Amino acid sequence: MGLFMTPAAFGGQAAFAAALLDPARPCPPGLRAWNGSDPAARLAVYRNNVISSLIDALADTFPVVQQLVGEAFFRAMAGVFARQSPPRSSILAHYGDGFAEFVERFEPARSVPYLADMARLELARVRAYHAADAEPVSREAFALALASGERIVDLRLECHPSVIVVQSGYAVASLWAAHQTEGDLGAIDVGCGEDAIVLRHNLDVHLLRLPPGAAEFVAAIQRGSALGDAAGAAAAATAAFDLSATLTLLLGQGAFTSLLLPPSQAS
Repeated sequence: MGLFMTPAAFGGQAAFAAALLDPARPCPPGLRAWNGSDPAARLAVYRNNVISSLIDALADTFPVVQQLVGEAFFRAMAGVFARQSPPRSSILAHYGDGFAEFVERFEPARSVPYLADMARLELARVRAYHAADAEPVSREAFALALASGERIVDLRLECHPSVIVVQSGYAVASLWAAHQTEGDLGAIDVGCGEDAIVLRHNLDVHLLRLPPGAAEFVAAIQRGSALGDAAGAAAAATAAFDLSATLTLLLGQGAFTSLLLPPSQAS
């Protein structure tokens, strides 16, 4: 960028970082351009490049959010967020924590009430992509566990590190899917709430709508509940919960990486 701080101004690096994100701040004292040109003008150019890069990173993470509101609106909104919440990591692919909560509070976005949940869904996909690898439990291993009879209720499952459940009062999973294809957006009842699971199976990130109660079931499993207790929590949430169908769906997607049947307590 052609800018440097004089040795006496090294203590002003915090001021430089603040000025970099806030155009209302003055050029920090001690800032110099290598060729003697106006450092304030050079800082303005660099500031624009930094903010533009952060907005680009957010656009990569939240493409459907951008499609829902349009590029101009998205970039203006993302610019406000970037100035308020600069990245804490040098890996821009991880940038975006807190964006959904920001969108929820962003007054100009109130006319799109499902926008924040869409941001949560898209951030979940990025997190799933970067989650640790783990080998899923095979159907054969699960079938052997089922042979334990009544003690199956004590079975403890561990979810794949990439598994994230997103619950929404809006049809965000259907909206997301329609934006990946030529689907008919007009046919979607946006106000119909949906639960979705995001996970990585092999090298691909999958996003699936969950049947009734499945979100509560997965959440209970992730809290460490045994199979019986998790099924009970799901059934309490909705009488439509189907344990067999839910397990079939989750096993087919490689959602579980280990299972444990504790030793019998019988004497």
